Amino acid sequence: MKANEVAGLRSAFQGASYALFQLETPLDAVGAALRLAKEEGARTMLDPAPAQPLSREITSMVDFLTPNETEACVLVGRPPGRVTMSDAPALAFTLRELTGAGAVVLKLGEQGCLWWDGTMGFTSPGLPVQAVDTTAAGDTFNGALAVALAEGKRAEDALRWANAAAALSVQKTGAQASIPLRAAVDSFLVSRR
Repeated sequence: MKANEVAGLRSAFQGASYALFQLETPLDAVGAALRLAKEEGARTMLDPAPAQPLSREITSMVDFLTPNETEACVLVGRPPGRVTMSDAPALAFTLRELTGAGAVVLKLGEQGCLWWDGTMGFTSPGLPVQAVDTTAAGDTFNGALAVALAEGKRAEDALRWANAAAALSVQKTGAQASIPLRAAVDSFLVSRR
C-alpha cells in the first residue's frame, strides 16, 4: 500500500479507540495511516517491527511505542542485544526522548515489560512458560494491550493482561492459531495468582 492509497481508509479509523501499526508496509504509508488515525481521534500504537530506524516525523504521532529489545536498540542506534530489566528504564527514557512518542512499552520477553510515559514508570514481570514459537508474541501483546486500555484497565493491569496473552501465544506454533481467546487469558491469570 502506498501513502496516496491510505486516504481511502479513513472510515476504518472512524470511531476507533485504538489503531495498531507495524512496519511490514512502506514507511510513507505507515506515516499517512498514523496521521489519519490521529485525525479521527484514535490512540495510536506502533510495534516497530521489523527493526529499522524511524524518523521523528513518524514516531511523534505514536501514543504507545512498543519495541522489543532488538527494535529498541536499533531505534536508539545501538547494536541489537539483550536488555536487562535494570538497563530498561534508561533505554525507555532515551527512546521516549528521541522519538517523541507518548509512552514507551519496552517488551523484554520472559523478563516482562516496562512502561514509561514521562511521568509514570513501572515494570510488569513476565509469566514463565515453555516457549515453542514466538512468532506472534508481539502482535498478541499489542492487541491485548490495546483491548485492555480501551476497556479502561489501569496501565499496570493492562500490561499484566497483555503479558498473559503473549505468554499463552508462545506456547503454540504459528501466528493466528497461537493468539489466545479472552477466556484463556483470564483463566491463565487466575491460575497465576
